[in-house]
Amino acid sequence: MSIHTRRIRTTSPRTAVVVGNPKPRSRTLAAATTLARGLTDTEPDIVLDLAELGGSLFDQSAHEVSEAVESVAGADVVVVASPTYKAAYTGLLKAFMDRFPGGGLDGVLAAPLMLGAGPGHALAVETTLRPVLSELGATVPAGGLYVIDAQYDEPAVYQPWLDRARPVFDALLAAKAVV
Repeated sequence: MSIHTRRIRTTSPRTAVVVGNPKPRSRTLAAATTLARGLTDTEPDIVLDLAELGGSLFDQSAHEVSEAVESVAGADVVVVASPTYKAAYTGLLKAFMDRFPGGGLDGVLAAPLMLGAGPGHALAVETTLRPVLSELGATVPAGGLYVIDAQYDEPAVYQPWLDRARPVFDALLAAKAVV
């Protein structure tokens, strides 16, 4: 007869925010932290504004980038955000995502978020950002969120997505917490 002990997590999930806007302290950063708070009811543990890493993203020996990759890979939840550039996410975000090995985000729940000037590129989050997160092994349990950048500071913009996504994230985190 085998007895299995189940441990249940009593702490908040470890949350990361990764922002690929080349402008530091951007609206994209504000939107991503708003979304992370809405998903977890806490401040994110890791906030990675890739603009601050700049050229070191292209230096394979840059220790701070390797540490950032490890931190994000160790998160439970990651919000990955980018402005929409040419109907896709930024090259800055691409350079960071290229640092992950295949499966490098296994076990991480991801929320893709993109901001844009108008609704014409609303599918970019689904056609460009979500697939790369899945390719890296992240679980993307809800559709991505596209926000008109002029509305990034309006809480009502996030609420319909959170109403759909939050129960799914909560259930997956609860299942993950039971070992």
